Amino acid sequence: MLIVILSVNQVADLQNMKVEVLINMRIALINENSQAAKNDLVYTTLKKVAEPLGHTVDNYGMYSSDDAAQLTYVQNGILAAILINSGAADFVVTGCGTGAGAMLALNSFPNVLCGLVVDPSDAYMFMQINDGNAISLPFAKGFGWGAELNLTYVFEKLFDGEPGGGYPKERVVPEQRNKKILDGVRAVSLKQDLVEILKELDQDLVKGAVAGEKFQELFFANCKCDKIAEYVKTLLA
Repeated sequence: MLIVILSVNQVADLQNMKVEVLINMRIALINENSQAAKNDLVYTTLKKVAEPLGHTVDNYGMYSSDDAAQLTYVQNGILAAILINSGAADFVVTGCGTGAGAMLALNSFPNVLCGLVVDPSDAYMFMQINDGNAISLPFAKGFGWGAELNLTYVFEKLFDGEPGGGYPKERVVPEQRNKKILDGVRAVSLKQDLVEILKELDQDLVKGAVAGEKFQELFFANCKCDKIAEYVKTLLA
């Protein structure tokens, strides 16, 4: 068996090769203010699972409830959209109290497909059936005794196998077809350019989304879109 570790952009070039592809992703972790105290637990658990698979994890915070830069779940969506659309991240792990608010916020933006993940089977089926690029977790509801075990198992199943492989496997063809149809629908319904969307939002809201302690260090080192980078610079000026 040949194992190939690639960036997301290189995977398309190997579609016709008989190899097992392990996508080497840059994963961004984003926490909002109500559950910021759990950031270290989530970050440590995510790194423990993801890094041995060849992935890189960037922690965008919040790092504690006392951070100067306070993120709401709406700003999680703005920040995630900037990271995904600029190429600064390939995948986003986020959440809020129930996970629902952050999921809705992320799905409000083009090129971000976020699933609500509560347990390991959610994680596995979302990646195998829906092949998204973000998940939102409930960090308050049901987050009690053994929560760190559930997080570990969620992340293990999230990165188990090549995304879009289908579940059950015999359903892979119609599931991939439906995913392409959904992508086409979203391309029309969310076709506005991200920078133009962000310019139409309350600029204080957007500025708050990029005000994190390590945002500039992580973002500008990995951003691949000059247009988004230039816009972000105007927010930071």
